[in-house]
Amino acid sequence: MKFSEKWLREWVNPELSSQELMDQITMAGLEVDGFEPVAGRFEGVVVGQIMSAEQHPNADKLRVCQVTDGVDQFQVVCGAPNARAGIKVAFAKVGAVLPGDFKIKKAKLRQVESLGMLCSEKELELSDNHDGIMELSESLELGKSVKQALGLDDISIEVDLTPNRADCLSIAGLAREVGALNNVKVTSPAIEQVKPKIDDEFPIVVEDWNGCPRYLGRVVRGVNVAAETPLWMQERLRRSGVRTIDPVVDVTNYVMLELGQPMHGFDLDVLKDRIIVRQSKVGEEIVLLDGTKVQLSEGTLLIADASGPLAIAGVMGGAQSGVTTATQNVFLEAAFFDPIRIAGKARSYGLHTDASHRFERGVDYKLGFQAMERATELLVSICGGQAGPVSVIENIESLPDKDLIILPLVKVEQVLGIQLPDDQVEQILIGLGIEVIEKKDRVLTLKAPSFRFDITIAEDLIEEIARVHGYNNIPVTYPVSGLEMPALKEADVSHRVIKNSLVSMGMQEIVTYSFLDRKTQSLFEPELEPVALANPISEDLAVMRTSLIPNLVKTLSYNINRQQERIRLFETGLSFVNTNDGLLQNQKLAGLIYGDRYPKNWLASEEVDFYDLKSIVETVLALAPGKQFVFQPGRIEFLHPGQTAIIRCHDDQVIGYLGLVHPSIRKTLGLKKGVFVFELDMSFFNSTRIPEFSELSRYPETSRDIAVIVRDDLPVGELLKAVDEAAGVYLKDKFVFDVYKGKGIDLQRKSVALGLTWQHPSRTLNDEEINGWMNAVIDILSKRFEAKLRG
Repeated sequence: MKFSEKWLREWVNPELSSQELMDQITMAGLEVDGFEPVAGRFEGVVVGQIMSAEQHPNADKLRVCQVTDGVDQFQVVCGAPNARAGIKVAFAKVGAVLPGDFKIKKAKLRQVESLGMLCSEKELELSDNHDGIMELSESLELGKSVKQALGLDDISIEVDLTPNRADCLSIAGLAREVGALNNVKVTSPAIEQVKPKIDDEFPIVVEDWNGCPRYLGRVVRGVNVAAETPLWMQERLRRSGVRTIDPVVDVTNYVMLELGQPMHGFDLDVLKDRIIVRQSKVGEEIVLLDGTKVQLSEGTLLIADASGPLAIAGVMGGAQSGVTTATQNVFLEAAFFDPIRIAGKARSYGLHTDASHRFERGVDYKLGFQAMERATELLVSICGGQAGPVSVIENIESLPDKDLIILPLVKVEQVLGIQLPDDQVEQILIGLGIEVIEKKDRVLTLKAPSFRFDITIAEDLIEEIARVHGYNNIPVTYPVSGLEMPALKEADVSHRVIKNSLVSMGMQEIVTYSFLDRKTQSLFEPELEPVALANPISEDLAVMRTSLIPNLVKTLSYNINRQQERIRLFETGLSFVNTNDGLLQNQKLAGLIYGDRYPKNWLASEEVDFYDLKSIVETVLALAPGKQFVFQPGRIEFLHPGQTAIIRCHDDQVIGYLGLVHPSIRKTLGLKKGVFVFELDMSFFNSTRIPEFSELSRYPETSRDIAVIVRDDLPVGELLKAVDEAAGVYLKDKFVFDVYKGKGIDLQRKSVALGLTWQHPSRTLNDEEINGWMNAVIDILSKRFEAKLRG
């Protein structure tokens, strides 16, 4: 935001130089981006008046003007098309010095003497306008220095405000800030209530209370749009980077810069039936004030009438209903729009306006009343006319509500590390517009003002106190307490160990956002309603992830599009799921493999399959000593029904899953090969068995093999679990070394060969013991699974 220093000092005038003022507000968080004089360096330019303007005898495009400074008369040759008798101008006399050290001398132009120069705004470096000479207000005194007459010993300061400080997007907000920083009084202009002289009102209907909880309108009849905007207002607008257009637009812009409330003026005679605040419909379009034709997306907040859209709420008005030179009756608007509904709308249409810049950051919902009176007062004083009553349409329940904030003063001392007098803390807070409701036992009960959307908790208030007191005034202190290493549970497997294991198997770790787009989320888990962000960065990051898998698959697509064909990825992070008990956040580990099993070589390529991924998962799960787990056939919505496994631990709790991404999702994402994914709950790696020392047995192992015929659909894990139950405490190892289906075996059955190994820690096991355990194994397999020994 740009503003005139002189304008600000009319509101609050601390005893600081310009540089000190800029340094102070920068240190208070309102960073000054730069400043510039409002005019170039010039001397000898006075207010003059053209008495006559006649055609140059020897040049078609030149005129010979007689110019007076109120005392003497001078002949000046001028080529400006607007040079005419009666207007007051910026007259540079002979001897004057213009910007760029350009000295004015006597001259002859086409044999006619010229004693001076009539200046344009560009020649005085007031602006880039050089279409003609600068026309001054009739009220200026002849012969007076232009620099003094226009108050040009001023600078324009530009501040870069963070999005939370929308309250400082006005002279009133900046003055309040400077007043609090220097503990000086802020003097605002007196705004009198304009008494209605007519009873005219224009009907207003609000259909979207959430988007527009309050709408103010006022009819002003009989305005003279041809009236000239006062020079003081033109200058303040110019020094704030806003060009003058007509009195109605200038007044609304002025009130926006002065108070912070964007306003709009409609041509009342163009409006049909009533004002309607509503959402846009499919197929609607509007031509904006800048001539841009916009196809409106559904759900955009609009100001409309019975004939259609009039303006994009909080962004820009339409050309059809705007004020023109023929306008005689005006309808003034001042509204409060929900910042969330306005945020991003201007950018979505390729626009950025002063109004949208303020509304999407938050405008004081109480400000409309004051702004309406100020705008009416200025408009009537400049253009004449008669004002009607202010129409107020509002839904109190939809307006923002400020909760009370409890601030123990001892907490201020603890956080800042300094002790400030209680009265100084109160003075700072009151200076910022914060209301002290109660003070009891050094505990303040406070209420933030309506213009501070960013103050909601005690820590926000402490930050304000530190900012106003001055960060540089807080002494540097160093911690004196001992820094202790945090205790790590030996029973918890370190995430670093898990990650290193995956990396050793050729996996690469990625880190993605915790957000994703709603379309991808619904593609994988359509039954889950994700947590939606109130103000997302973009539509691609609109909801919180309920699983790590979608972002892994998106990363896979990104890499495939860049000619990467063999990919192995993993990620750890939180998932976010809405439950009846609130938001559930779980730490997850997810992985993905795709493409060839081995890097390119001279052998024939083979694609990865389910068992490649299962071996990776088994290796990772084995890092949790003492934890048992099994793989069971299962069903996950986004995985292939025939290649999906649910992973359960010993207490039957589901700890994860793995499988092949469903072909329909592959087709949607354009993936040509199978995508195998897994996701594990990281809590499985907590509270594992702590390793204990045991001596290596010096006695020999005894191994036996057994082949049994079982149902084809029987998971091998069930067999191994049964073997564990029957094979005795000295069973050291068990594994499957062959699975056979084919000739000699029923089509509905399969042969599974198991290898079993026993070892005693303190003696050699004999054949009778081994045979007993083998018989027990055969017996349990026979009874539980109808298994038969293969001959």
